[in-house]
Amino acid sequence: MREYKLVVLGSGGVGKSALTVQFVQSVFVDRYDPTIEDSYRKQVEVDGHQCMLEILDTAGTEQFTAMRDLYMKNGQGFILVFSIIAEATFQELQGLRTQIMEVKESRAVPVVLVGNKCDLEEDRRVSRERGDALSTEWGGTPFYETSARTRINVDEVFYDLVRLINRQSPINTERGAKKKRCKIL
Repeated sequence: MREYKLVVLGSGGVGKSALTVQFVQSVFVDRYDPTIEDSYRKQVEVDGHQCMLEILDTAGTEQFTAMRDLYMKNGQGFILVFSIIAEATFQELQGLRTQIMEVKESRAVPVVLVGNKCDLEEDRRVSRERGDALSTEWGGTPFYETSARTRINVDEVFYDLVRLINRQSPINTERGAKKKRCKIL
């Protein structure tokens, strides 16, 4: 079974932990408790393949930015989260993406862009169109509006990131077959 290292990044209070816990445990965490670092494992099936996801839920606060380089170096795919009700959280994503590309020394890094808290439409500060425009600017990065509270697009974000990783480094399905072809002398 293939393992995937996924990293959830974004400003404090955007709902990174709520999204992750909703995906892993199907529970909505209503209170805000700043995260330093939490790691979760979940086995899922994506496109007919069993996958073990190791999800790193990171700190959004400035005091833990030194740990980010390590997350970025070890991660295979990234979920960049902003809150649709907080403009500043949207503005910070460009810097995070740039930092990921620098640490990974590549522009082709699997990333999914997420505008969380879409259930709070009446408080919206970042339009859907701006999320779409940023997705286009980033070369067609998948963009989802999610709600951890109502579970809108939560699974899709994680599954789509696995698909992006698979496109970049496909699953080797012939490995077992090659072992059977060994000659006996």
